[in-house]
Amino acid sequence: MNWGQLLSGKRFGLEEYHERKHERTDFQRDYDRLIFSSPFRRLQNKTQVFPLPGSIFVHNRLTHSLEVSCVGRSLGNNISKVLMQKYPEGSVNFPEMGSIVSAACLAHDMGNPPFGHSGERAISAYFVEGNGVKLEARVREEGGRWEDFQHFEGNANAIRLLTHQFVGRRRGGFAMTYSTLASIVKYPYASMFAGKKGKFGFFQSEEDSYRRIVEELGICEDPYDANRFARYPLVFLVEAADDICYQIMDIEDACKLHILTVDEAIELLLNFFEGERLAHILKVMEMVSDRNEQIGYLRSCIVGLLVDECSRVFLENEQGLLDGSYTTPLIKNIGDTARRAYEACSEMAAQKIYRAKEVLDIELAGYHIFSHLIDSFVEAVMNPNHAYSKLLLQRIPEQYDTAAPTTYGKIQCVLDYISGMTDVYALDLYRKITGMSLPAV
Repeated sequence: MNWGQLLSGKRFGLEEYHERKHERTDFQRDYDRLIFSSPFRRLQNKTQVFPLPGSIFVHNRLTHSLEVSCVGRSLGNNISKVLMQKYPEGSVNFPEMGSIVSAACLAHDMGNPPFGHSGERAISAYFVEGNGVKLEARVREEGGRWEDFQHFEGNANAIRLLTHQFVGRRRGGFAMTYSTLASIVKYPYASMFAGKKGKFGFFQSEEDSYRRIVEELGICEDPYDANRFARYPLVFLVEAADDICYQIMDIEDACKLHILTVDEAIELLLNFFEGERLAHILKVMEMVSDRNEQIGYLRSCIVGLLVDECSRVFLENEQGLLDGSYTTPLIKNIGDTARRAYEACSEMAAQKIYRAKEVLDIELAGYHIFSHLIDSFVEAVMNPNHAYSKLLLQRIPEQYDTAAPTTYGKIQCVLDYISGMTDVYALDLYRKITGMSLPAV
C-alpha cells in the first residue's frame, strides 16, 4: 500500500459529484457531518460500561467517543509531522491525518446497540441459543449469511450505518470519504472468518461496499490469510485511541462509583511512570489536596505518555503497516513500564470493574429486553398481515425496510431499528409493548 493512494478525499456514493470548494477540507467536513448527525447525538444515552448516571457522572458512548476523537487527532498529528519530514515532496495529504483519525474515532461506536457490549452479546445470543435459531435454515436457503447474526458486531454495524442507503435517504449513506470509512474497519473480513473472538468488519449486505473501498485505496490482502484484507494503516491509530481512553477512563469512573478506592486508582496510575518523571509527577500532586484533581492530573499525564508511545510504535513499523505484515495493536508494543501498568489496569478491570454488580445488572436487563424486542419485531416483519404485527410495524420508522424481500433483509431491518435505539428508548418501548407501562392520557 502507498500513502498517496491511501489518503483519498473521494466520497463514498458521491464519486461522480464534483462539489464546490470549501474552506474546510473533506476530512474536516466528515468530522462536522458526524457531530451534527442524529445517530451520533443518540450516543449520549447509550451505556459505555456503567449504567447511565444519576447523581454521579460516568462516561457514556458520546463522551467516550469525543475523548477518543481528541486522542486520535493527537496521534494522527504526531504521525503526520514525522511523515511530512520523511517524504518532503508534498504530494501526499499527510497534514490531514489528524482530521481523518479524529473523524473515524467519532464514528467508531456509532453502530453499537444500547446497553454497551452486553447489547452485542444479547443480540448474538438470541440467534445462537434463543428463538432466533429457528430462522437459520430459512436464511441459509435464501443465500443469507447467518454468521452475521450469530456474531453481531457493532463495528460492522457502524459501516452499515455510514454507507447503506436506507429508505428515502441518499445514496452512499453519510457519503463519508473513503479514507475515513476505511479507518473504522478494525476487522477487515467477513463474519464466516470471524474465528473464536467473533469479530468481523462488514455484513454480507456491505461486502461489496467495502470491496469498493479496498479497490479505491489500494488496500492489500492479508499476507497471512487470503480470506482477509490487511488493515488500513490508520485503523491502528483509531484502535490505539480507543484502547488508551477506555482503559484509563474506566479506572477513573470505577473510582467515582467507589468500585475502586482512591488509593487503588492512584497506585494503578502511578505505575505508568518511573525515575525522574515519577518524582516530578509526585511533586506536582503534592500541590493539590483534592484527590479527584490528582487522579485527573495523572490521567492527563498517562494519555500524553501513551500517545507518544503508540506514535513511536506506529512509525517504527511503518513498512509493516503498509505491506500488511504488522498486525499487533500498538498498545501491546509500548515500553515495558507503561505496558506492565496498562496490563495491571486491564487485570483490575476484568476482576473488579466488569464484574461489578452495576455492570452485571445492565447485562442481565439487556438480555431480557433485547430478546423480547427482537422476538416481537421479527415476528411482525415475518407475518406482516397479522393484526398485532400491523400495529407493531407502525412503530418502525419508514427508513427501515420492513418489506425486504429476504429473511436476511427482514432480520437486518429489525436489528437496524433496535441497535439505533438509546438505552432509555429501548427500555421504554419494552415496557409499553409488554403492557408494563401505558402512555399518559
